[in-house]
Amino acid sequence: MAEPSWHLMQGDRLVGTLIEEEVDMFWTDCRFVPGPGWTDLRPLFEASRDAWRSGNREAAMEADETICAQGLVLAPVDSGTPLTQFLLRIDGDKARFRH
Repeated sequence: MAEPSWHLMQGDRLVGTLIEEEVDMFWTDCRFVPGPGWTDLRPLFEASRDAWRSGNREAAMEADETICAQGLVLAPVDSGTPLTQFLLRIDGDKARFRH
C-alpha cells in the first residue's frame, strides 16, 4: 500500500507534495517534493524555520501567520477532505504538519 500523501496547493498552483513517513501524537512527518509554486513560498518557510531555531518566538509567530495567510491547502492525493487549517514546517526535503 502506498504511503498517504498530500498536494500542497495555493489556489490551482502545486506548491509541493508531502509523502507521509511517520506519525507521532501531534505531527505527521513527511518527505517534501517541491512543485512549481515552491520558489515563491520558500523564503516564508525559511524565515519561520530560522526564527524558531534562533529562539525568536515573536518573529517565528509572525512568519507562521504570514504562511497561514497564503491560502494554502493540503489536498489528499487519493481521496479525503482537504485540510485548510494546519501548521506546516518545511526544511529542505522534510516537512511536518499538524491539524
